[in-house]
Amino acid sequence: MRFAAFLIALMLPLAASAAPPQPLDALFTQLHDAASPEEAKPVEGQILAFFLQSGSPSIDLLMARAAVALAASDKDTARKLYDSVTGIAPNYAEGWHRRGLMQSDAGDDGAAMVSLQKAIQLNPRHFEAMEQLGEMLEDYGDKPGALKMYRRALALDPQYEGLQRHIDGVSRDVEGQGI
Repeated sequence: MRFAAFLIALMLPLAASAAPPQPLDALFTQLHDAASPEEAKPVEGQILAFFLQSGSPSIDLLMARAAVALAASDKDTARKLYDSVTGIAPNYAEGWHRRGLMQSDAGDDGAAMVSLQKAIQLNPRHFEAMEQLGEMLEDYGDKPGALKMYRRALALDPQYEGLQRHIDGVSRDVEGQGI
């Protein structure tokens, strides 16, 4: 299930790359103003495509090769490429995000959580990494931590599909149910 979500996450920026580039702040404003998840999807894709931009042709090449390796089901090569990206460009948040997804897919949840935390530290607006880390924290019983991640992600992307459902479920466990 997580691997399927990972593949979808890889394809969203590719689909959004045909749209004319816009400043990131303007995209987040559009995302906040979106009236529905359907309206938010293309904007989310543009933001994720923006996050993918490393500013380095070498890193972009490694990221593209990792995506090709994943599409060919060569997870080992993709993992090695993402490891190389984080080694060469340790301040590139998307490298840590993709590395975390690969680690999660391989069952190395501890390393995945560290990588996702690093991605969020480097890019405090990475709503997708926040949601993914929130799911992992919830799975491991850290419901207050999961709720914090979910709420941060929802503040950035109010139309993020399924996120409110996560918040509702976890907040009852963490904060109780109001009268």
